[in-house]
Amino acid sequence: DNGISNIFLITPQTPEERARMLDENSSSFLYMVSSAAVTGAKKGISEVQTDYFRRIKDMKLKTPKVVGFGISDRESYRRVCDYAEGAIIGSAFVKVIGQSQNLKSDIKEFVAGIK
Repeated sequence: DNGISNIFLITPQTPEERARMLDENSSSFLYMVSSAAVTGAKKGISEVQTDYFRRIKDMKLKTPKVVGFGISDRESYRRVCDYAEGAIIGSAFVKVIGQSQNLKSDIKEFVAGIK
């Protein structure tokens, strides 16, 4: 396996049976796509998304879950972590890197602002 794992995606449209199958076959974590939107396109977590996160959490899957898409600040990070073990922050992080004058300091500040 060379230390490489498959990362399976769960979406709001994923049926319970499929989510359980992905859980059984995962050796790392499940990536919960928060919505069908393009990454970085929207801020905030909607009630529909919260219902989806709750539905997946209530399945009591064995594999850790992380949420991606729409996670860009402390509030959205903390909201999704009520339902998952973590979050993936992509577009907001790339934006920090792209605008950075002092990469190490700016990354540290960004991460501290999320936690």
